[in-house]
Amino acid sequence: MRPLIILHGAWHQPAHFDGVAERLRREGVEVTVPDLAGRSLAESTQLAQDLVDQASQEPVVLAHSFGGVTAGGLRRVSHLVFLTSFIFDVGESAQDWIERIGQETDRQAAPLPLTVDAVGMTHLDHDAAREGLFADCAEDVAERAIKLLRPEPGTIFTQAPARAAWKDTPSTYVAASHDKAILPEMVAYFAKRCGNTVTWPTSHSPHLSRPGHVVALVRDHLG
Repeated sequence: MRPLIILHGAWHQPAHFDGVAERLRREGVEVTVPDLAGRSLAESTQLAQDLVDQASQEPVVLAHSFGGVTAGGLRRVSHLVFLTSFIFDVGESAQDWIERIGQETDRQAAPLPLTVDAVGMTHLDHDAAREGLFADCAEDVAERAIKLLRPEPGTIFTQAPARAAWKDTPSTYVAASHDKAILPEMVAYFAKRCGNTVTWPTSHSPHLSRPGHVVALVRDHLG
C-alpha cells in the first residue's frame, strides 16, 4: 500500500488525527502526520514536500481544513484528499476569499470568532469551536479536541500558495453538509476544483465524528 501523509488544519495538531492514523497503521499503512504549527505556508509546504520526497512511493495526502492550502502546493503525490478543506489557486489567500465572499453574498466568510493577542497570534473561542468545528462529535471527543487547539499566527490569512497541485493531481473533495467553519458558497467553489466530490452529513471534523468514513475513503486510494 502507498504511504499516507496527513496535514492538519490551522489551530489543530497531529493528535487530532490519532484515531484515523492508528486505525490505518494497524492495517499496515505507513502514516506520517507532521506538526505544521507556527510555520509559514512556504515552510509548511516545504516540510510536507520533504516527506513526500522521502516516501517509498508517491503517497496519498489527506488534508483537513487549512491543511488543504499546504497540500495544494505539493508535487509527486498520487492522490489528494481534501477533507472539508480550503483549496486556493496560485496567489489566492484566505483574506482574498473573505473579501470575495463578502462582496458576493454580503456575509462574513470567516464565521469562527477569533481574538488576536499582542504578538499577533490568533485564538479560537472554545465554546464557538465546539459548535463550529466539532458539533457532531461525542462529548468526550469534542472536549479532547478543544483542549488540543493552539494559537495560530494571524499571517496565515494573507499567505498564498505558489502552486496549485489540484490542477494536475487526482483529487477528492469531502464536503460536510453541516459544516459551520466554511460557508457553502466557498465549499462549492473548492469542490469544483477537484476531480471527485463526496458529501457527508457531518460537521467540519469528520475525522473525529466519523473516523471510519475517513479511513474507508483513504483506503480506496492507497492501492
